[in-house]
Amino acid sequence: MKPARLSFFNEQDPPELADLVGDAAVLRELRVLKARVTMGLRDLSDERAEAVLRLEGEGIAVDAWLLLPREQGYFATYDNVAAVEARVEAALRWRERHRLPLRALGFDFEPDLRELDALFHHPVRALAGWVRRSADRGRRERALASYRALLERVRAEGLTLETYQFPLLLEDRAAGSHFLQRLSSSLDVRVEREVVMAYSSLLGPLGPGLVEGWTRSIGAVAVGSTGGGVDPLPKLSFDELSRDLRLAARACSDVSIFSLEGCVMHGHLPRLIDLDWDAPVTVPLAQRVGAASIRGSARALARLFR
Repeated sequence: MKPARLSFFNEQDPPELADLVGDAAVLRELRVLKARVTMGLRDLSDERAEAVLRLEGEGIAVDAWLLLPREQGYFATYDNVAAVEARVEAALRWRERHRLPLRALGFDFEPDLRELDALFHHPVRALAGWVRRSADRGRRERALASYRALLERVRAEGLTLETYQFPLLLEDRAAGSHFLQRLSSSLDVRVEREVVMAYSSLLGPLGPGLVEGWTRSIGAVAVGSTGGGVDPLPKLSFDELSRDLRLAARACSDVSIFSLEGCVMHGHLPRLIDLDWDAPVTVPLAQRVGAASIRGSARALARLFR
């Protein structure tokens, strides 16, 4: 059945964002879907505030997703806590200045965007560096203490906290380990809503099996990618997106899609209105077995290098 909560991530700059929220058809489709928008704060401009207010005025709830300039790492990492703290304070002032009815603030725990760029271009060299760095256990502990304090600061402002996490965090937890967190820059912090980014566009041919397996043990999941933002990955067709949505909705009542602009660009949004969420979806046995093998290997690795 359709999830109780359906959200779309948005990661656009103001000119493109203004075009999107100015499109009456898009607004109507979001209302019909009863969907929320999780907006990436690529800037704290007046134009972005106007977009938030336009969506809210149309009855579409908006939550915020903290982002930094590319030169500061873009995502929340172990090493840019000071920049994240400054951005949070600026975002709180921006929210107050424009009287924005934002209810939640999300933190996307990932490696520095420049490191991800290096991973796509030189994967062996980049991963070797990540493995070497994972031996520094104090790096994670320092980041964890700083982020816990920052999250309490955000809670004090009356905002709900969200995190967006790589699925490797789930295998780390299952193994009672921190190794995969140290490797992938995930951070196991307690928040009100944790969204696991199970993007089959990133996971290759075993993607559906991994999405199916991971969604059995989580409360909220994001599927994708349909394009947008800084994502260089292959994009899901509508059939692939609808497959992942049905897999996710079988286990989760809270489902997000990355991204809204990708769905608009490829014509997916109106088709989602008529999506049969209960249509059967089958993951081939080979994909299930392969996905289980990958997850088991990740857990074994996590146990070995706790």
